[in-house]
This record gives sequence, C-alpha cells and structure tokens, in this order.
Amino acid sequence: MKFTPEVLLSAPRRSAGTPNPSGTHVLYTTSTYNFQTHAKTIELRVLEVESGDSHRLAKDDEVSDFNWLDDDTFACLQAEKDGSTSVYVASVSKCIEKKPELGRSHYVAGKIEAAASNLKVCRLDNTPEDFAVVLSAQVCPDGSLFTTEKANKKTHSSGRLYSSLYVRHWDHYVEVQKNCLWHGKLAKGGDGKYALSGLSNALKSTGLECPISPFGGTDCFDVSAHGIIFVAKDPTLNPALNTKCNVYLLHMNDWTSQSGIAMREVHAAGYEGAATSPVFDATGENAAFLMMERNGYEADSNSIFVAPGAASTGTGPLEAREVSCSGLESSSNDGWKLSLQSIAFAADGRSILATSELKGCGALLQLDLSSDTKENRISIVADEGYVGDFHPLADGRILISSSSLIDSSLYTIVDSKGTVQDKATWSHSQSNAGSKFGLKSSQVSSVWTPAANPEVNKEIHSWVMKPSAFDSSKKYPVAYLIHGGPQGSWADSWSTRWNPAVYAEQGYIVVCPNPTGSTGYGQAFTDAIRGNWGGDPYEDIVKCFEWIGENMPEADNSRAVALGASYGGYMMNWIQGHDLGRKFKALVCHDGIFSFAGGLLATEELYFPFHDLGGTPWYNPGFKSSQNPPSALTQGHKNFGASTLNDWRKWDPSEHLTEWSTPQLTIHSSKDYRLPISEGLAAFNVLQARGVKSEFLCFPDENHWVLKPENSLVWHKVVLNWINGFVGLPAYCEEDPESERFWGGVKEEGADGVEMPGMGKPET
Repeated sequence: MKFTPEVLLSAPRRSAGTPNPSGTHVLYTTSTYNFQTHAKTIELRVLEVESGDSHRLAKDDEVSDFNWLDDDTFACLQAEKDGSTSVYVASVSKCIEKKPELGRSHYVAGKIEAAASNLKVCRLDNTPEDFAVVLSAQVCPDGSLFTTEKANKKTHSSGRLYSSLYVRHWDHYVEVQKNCLWHGKLAKGGDGKYALSGLSNALKSTGLECPISPFGGTDCFDVSAHGIIFVAKDPTLNPALNTKCNVYLLHMNDWTSQSGIAMREVHAAGYEGAATSPVFDATGENAAFLMMERNGYEADSNSIFVAPGAASTGTGPLEAREVSCSGLESSSNDGWKLSLQSIAFAADGRSILATSELKGCGALLQLDLSSDTKENRISIVADEGYVGDFHPLADGRILISSSSLIDSSLYTIVDSKGTVQDKATWSHSQSNAGSKFGLKSSQVSSVWTPAANPEVNKEIHSWVMKPSAFDSSKKYPVAYLIHGGPQGSWADSWSTRWNPAVYAEQGYIVVCPNPTGSTGYGQAFTDAIRGNWGGDPYEDIVKCFEWIGENMPEADNSRAVALGASYGGYMMNWIQGHDLGRKFKALVCHDGIFSFAGGLLATEELYFPFHDLGGTPWYNPGFKSSQNPPSALTQGHKNFGASTLNDWRKWDPSEHLTEWSTPQLTIHSSKDYRLPISEGLAAFNVLQARGVKSEFLCFPDENHWVLKPENSLVWHKVVLNWINGFVGLPAYCEEDPESERFWGGVKEEGADGVEMPGMGKPET
C-alpha cells in the first residue's frame, strides 16, 4: 500500500482508550470516512485485553465520555439528533453475549434537553451503589439551562452589538450563553437500573465559566464524593487580555439540589497565570492542579500544586503548596524546566503522573510525593512516541494511549516500577506499528543542528522522515515543514492535518525543525522567541537548511520547498522577504500572518500578540494606572508593558514586500478568527500584483484547521500538486481543478459536509 492523503483521511481514527478499573477491557470509538459514499461511520467498541478481540457495541451513535461504574457497567453520553443529550448505562458482557438490545444490554438513565458533554462520575461514600455526576452544558444569563428550544429561537435581524471583548472566539461569534457545570446523582433503583436525578447549576450566581472556552473540557474540572474542583478565568479581568485563572472547590452536601453548596478558592501564592488539570486523589482528601506563573503568557511553564484538605469545609482560601521536582535533566542550560501538560494521581495517591513534551516526544512522568525532602523525585514512565492520554488502573498499572510518526494509535499497559525499557506489559497497535500504511520505523530519524543563539540552547532538533522506498544512491527533493504556535513543536506523533509521511511517500526527504520558541527543550528556549519572531527562529531554520545541504548527500537542497501553518505560515511570508526565500523552489502558506497591525490586532486572544511582540503597541510615557476595577488599558499595561507599532514592524513580513519573488500557494479559511482571512488575501494580492506565480485556496466553512475530510482531501490535492510541480515529481492528482470531480463531486441537496475528529497536536 502506498500511503496517500486519501489513505490517511479514510483510515479509522481511534479515540483514546478508557479502561475498566481492573484493566481487562478498554472502551473506545472509531470514526471512519468513506470517499465513495461521502459518509462518516462511528463505532463504539470494547477491546478485550487478554485476547485482543474487539467487539462492536454501537454504530453511528454520537457517544462519548465513557465512565465505568464497575468492571462491566459503564455510563456515557449520546448526542441526539434533536439537539438533546441522553445518559446511557450499558453492560459490556450483555452487549457481547448477544446483539445489543435497548432495555436489556443498555438503557437510558436520563435525558438532558440541551447539548451536553464532559461527563464525569464518582462513587459516593454513604451510598456506594450511587454516583455523583458532573457534566457541562451551556447556561443562559439567568442561570437556566440553554435548552434546544432556546437555541432554536432566532430574531429576524442577525445583527450583534458588543461593548466588550470578546466579539468572536476561534470560529464563532460570542453569544450571551456560557459554559457551565451541572451536578446530579446517578442512583440505583430497586430494579437494578440507574436513574439520573434532575441537574442543578453548580456555578449559579458566581459569574464563573467552566469549562474554559474554546477548547476546555474534562481537563477543567474533577469530581469526588465530597465535591468538585474546577478552574475558571478570573471574572474580574478581561479574558482577551488575561490568561489568569482561579481554582475553586465546591463542597457538596446534597448532589441532587442547589442548596448546601459551599465554595472556596484554592490559592497558589505568587502565581497569576493560566491553570488546568485539577484532579482529586481516590479519597477526595487531596487535590492537585497545574498553574502558570505569568499572566498573559499562555506558553509559560506549568508547575504542580498540591492542596491537602480538599474535602474540608473551610470558608477562607485553601492554600496549595508548589511541588518541587528533581531527577530529570533537559537539554537546555537551565536544567530541568519543562512544562507539564496534564496530571493525575496514581492509584495509591503516593505519586502524581504527568505528561510533558521532552525532546520531540510526549513523555509520561511520575512524581514521587512520599519523599520527606523538599525536592520530589521525578522519573520517566514512557518516553517513546507521544502520550496523548493515560489512565491509572486500580492495581497500580497505567493504560497509555499514544501515537507516533508511523503509528496512528497505540494502547500500552505499563508497570510504573522498573526501567523504562521493561515497563510495558501489553500493547495494541491499530496500524500494526505502521505496517498497515506501508510505513516503518527506519524511515524516521533525528538531526541536531547549530542554534542561532547557543547561549540558550547550543543545537536545535529536527525530525527527518524519508520515503519508505528510500535508496541511498539517489537524491531526493526536500520538504521543510515549519510548525505553528510558535510555542509548539514537531513531535513523534500522528497527525491527520500535517502528516510528514504524506510528503515522504510522495518522494521527499521531510525535515521538521523545532527552532527557537519550540516546546520540549527547556522553558528558556520557549521563552526566547518573545520579541524575536523573525530573528533566532529564522536563523535556526537557515542553519538547519545549510546543515542538511552539507551533511546529507541524499537531500537535494536545490529542489527544496517549505510549508507552514499559523506561525509556520508567518514564517513562509517572512522567508519570502529574506535570502532563504530565494533558495526554495516554492512555498506554501496556510493561515499565515501578513501584517502584525492588520492581522494580530484583529485576533481574538489579544494577550498573545501583546506578549509575544513585546507589549501593547501604544506607548504612553505619561500612563497612569486606574483601579477598582482596573481598566482594559491598565490590564494590558500591567501584563505586557508598552511597545510601539515601530517595534512591531521589526519582524513584520509586510515590511519586506520588495523581495517577494518565490512562487507561493496561500491557503486561508473564512471562519478563521484567530488570523482573519484578510491576511491570506493580502499575501495573495501582493504576489499577484508583483507578477509572482501564486495561487489562493479558500474554504468558507473551515476555521484555523481544515477538519472536513472532503475539504482536507482537496487541500492535499492542491498542496501536493503545487510543490511536486516545482521539484520534478509527478502530480499527486491528475483531475482537472475545473472539474466537479476534483472537488469531490456534486453534493446531494440538503447534505452537509461532516467533520471528523482531528488527530495530532494543535500546532501540527
């Protein structure tokens, strides 16, 4: 099999696995798109760990949020076609022994007259057969549920009036309804079946929103028998100018009513940044969370805080203590200073498990809490591929869901004791370690090339992927892929958007550099991009390009192309105006930045450009702070300091238009509110007006990412045909772009394009 975009996009996409407490069964979903029928298929499946057998439990139901009630029974959510949500309870053994049948193998325990998600449950201490339930659904300004009926009400005018930020966020205009947590109880009746109580607004009259928009989910809260811990943006601050979050505890006296809820804040002294991953241990007596120190900087290093006494009913703030770490050195000069991404208590509560990027991989780490010393020992549990999710099992083992550059989905059960090499006790690969795609591990390697600023890191790391039919006696064109972020990285992980194997199998040697600003190589390396967007990162790429040309005879740099999205798209426009641009045969810019003043002042999360470009672009030497409450102007000045538009112009691609001469494909989508479509149009207009060979591809129904498989296939057709034509490779697609077939054929009346769950890191 040749690995092509169509193979990538039509392959089943397996979700992270959810194991039962003993680790004998794993629930998961697969989503598959068929380009012949133009239809998506979803299956809920259970994997038997001992035999490796997989059984289908449901098909074409929008099921999610699996929570095991015991080793055989689980609860989940199902999105109904009328916009409501059902809470189902199912028995795995009954589903397997006979064909699943409503009422026998599974049943509806309750219904929510709204779109709901992010279900979490916890067994109650006083009634062990019953469970506390927490989920999220949107709320109206009066605190009532934003029901399907309310959602369907529309005014004759489509106008919107705003008097504060945000106006839009990610891919939608902001409305008055907000995300909210709702609580209730799943109680077992005399007939042995569970029933869901009525749900109550856990955040009523607080002014708080959880999960945090636009991507927050179960990583924003946790539930114990005693209550809820959650994170929310500070309600006194402007969300577009601040990342500051607060951590709260809700003590629940009654899970079935609004009364008896006591809320207290959890205080992390000296920390004013974003927070995530609040978790309880198994007893609910202890909690932990991640928090950043700096407000306004979304890529700051996450620190672990532990809050003992989380089940107590105090009135004042609960003081959390920061957990210091030792035992793991990074490649940066500041020692171990990597940012953790998610955490959970181990089954015995004596350690914390955490994910972190580490030199181009997504590692699972374990932090020992039992030490009496100030420093807590941290060790590696897994450091191959990219750990996307993990679940501690009751006996101390851990189920890990991961992927790699060749393997789309791998489940592994590891023993946290012993060395990294002998910890894995069981594994299950969906793609048979890439062989189902015709991919193999020998295609993937790493190179380390000189860094622009050796005082931060001496070298930068790049992933290299060669064709599966690589012949060392031949020379291959080179595709340089530049990641987004900019605080992100290329990692040993699978992606359905930017997959290096797609380009390798076209006949390229693919180089994926992680220049200054990338994550996983020490916090100082990440921080070094501030006020430096077109400086050290560009020079890192130049040095990487030169090193490849001098040290890899199989790589033909005279036939090189470069591609990038988001910050990577910015870098394409920056390269256009500089010397490196003349060394590439062609460029591809996806959702890139053309002008700082035009593009980044129109973005939604203004804290991002204000931080990264060195301050707000309105210098005022006579500025005086206003207080109680602080104005937006005061908040911006406090968080970022003052800069000027002249300062911003130092790294602005639009300042170098006289040099633009390399053929460029520009791609931008209409619902991209992070970087508005005017940025792509401006770049294309300049290229056309200068007589530079160029094309513009637009998707009116996509955001910063292209998620609909029919659109994604067209994206790949256009991109591969563009770059292949400049390096002497055959076109990927021979169809005429003027034909209907090129665009997927004629759609039936009333049919809507479906989205598929994206796989991969947000910046790749």
